[in-house]
Amino acid sequence: MERGPAGLDIDHHVRPIPGSRATKPYLCPGCRQTIAPGTAHVVAWPVDDPDGEDRRHWHTGCWNGRITRTGYR
Repeated sequence: MERGPAGLDIDHHVRPIPGSRATKPYLCPGCRQTIAPGTAHVVAWPVDDPDGEDRRHWHTGCWNGRITRTGYR
């Protein structure tokens, strides 16, 4: 578990996704740019969301810089 972005200071589950498993494009909530298929990235969701319905796909660098972010929806 890791702390979420600023403004969402709750723990998050974080899972790395290798490029070989990234088969669709996603919109990164950190930079609001597309994560292209084949790009390694991370998926994060709040620990109080056991079903992972609020999971988001982040560029790895954007997730690593999340402490300076003010939310991610």
